[in-house]
Amino acid sequence: MEYGQWWQSLHRTMLRGVLGKTFRLVGYTIQYGCIAHCAFEYVGGVVMCSGPSMEPTIQNSDVVFAENLSRHFYGIQRGDIVIAKSPSDPKSNICKRVIGLEGDKILSNSPSVFFKSHSYVA
Repeated sequence: MEYGQWWQSLHRTMLRGVLGKTFRLVGYTIQYGCIAHCAFEYVGGVVMCSGPSMEPTIQNSDVVFAENLSRHFYGIQRGDIVIAKSPSDPKSNICKRVIGLEGDKILSNSPSVFFKSHSYVA
């Protein structure tokens, strides 16, 4: 084998090795990215809640683990804590305790600005 042919063969072999490793790395990254997306979307994930409305249970800017499975199996019930995007700031999350379901009447000792200005539908 001539020196020039040997050198070209070596370069092709090295290029195939590097490209093969690169494509494998990209493939693994895509696979693990899809798995992580599905886990966070359907199983649960870490969420930062903002606002003082859940104090002392959840403080402003607390980081909590939110699981998404129980709502598919049991539905939302009174007493559950739900996490939703803030209507005033879609980049932040709000945490609220469910005090009533559709059709329930909510009684309060005093008129509250909160009940007049908030309406959440699950």
